Amino acid sequence: MTYVIAVAGKGGVGKTTFAALAVRHLCDATGDVVLAVDADPNSNLGEKLGTPPGRTLGDIREEMLVNGDELPKGVSKQEHIDYQIRLALKEGHEFDLLTMGRQEGPGCYCYVNNMLRTIVDSLADRYKYVVIDNEAGMEHLSRRTTKRSDVLFVLHDGSKASLEASRRISALADEMKIKIGRKALVCNLLSSGSEALSIPELPGFDAAYGIRRSSKIQAKMVEMESLMDIPKTDPAFSDVARVVDAERKRN
Repeated sequence: MTYVIAVAGKGGVGKTTFAALAVRHLCDATGDVVLAVDADPNSNLGEKLGTPPGRTLGDIREEMLVNGDELPKGVSKQEHIDYQIRLALKEGHEFDLLTMGRQEGPGCYCYVNNMLRTIVDSLADRYKYVVIDNEAGMEHLSRRTTKRSDVLFVLHDGSKASLEASRRISALADEMKIKIGRKALVCNLLSSGSEALSIPELPGFDAAYGIRRSSKIQAKMVEMESLMDIPKTDPAFSDVARVVDAERKRN
């Protein structure tokens, strides 16, 4: 059974960093190949994982609309999309990366999007762990990305705006009837020693956690470097590992 982790939150609260560290930890802790899905149009999860994204599902969607029914002889449209998605999948030693790409432009994408969902769901079922880095805000919930997740981590930085965004994300997930096992609120970028402090809780969440700030990670973000060599003793990395393990062991 595939265990799906989805990461959401207001822009700038560190959700992509959390997703990248979660992928790294799962690879280290389980020895399984993890499917990392970059569902943010800014597409920078690959950068933090040290893997350029390559083609995106957005590219495939646009090509299908341009080419229409021009398909290789004897190949159905679904088979053609399946083949294109496998070409877009960046396969690595510890994880595979699938990048969703930019949002839709003008025109009707319903048919293509439905086919993409079906094939991506089928692809995800072949992995024991899937980590989805969603775009900032709530568009992924109302549009096309998150079909289900065993745990939805919603990040905030303690500010009133990010906490309000977290509350809205939780409410919209319920409204859209998305299949979510648990919703966990994560306070990110805590100062050193803050792990002993009370972490703010919000109604609608099953748990609340805290992640400490890391000077090493902040330096790598400035230089746009991969986070895959962050030591396990790093405060942020160790906190993400603790949070991910606390949730997946409930499964």
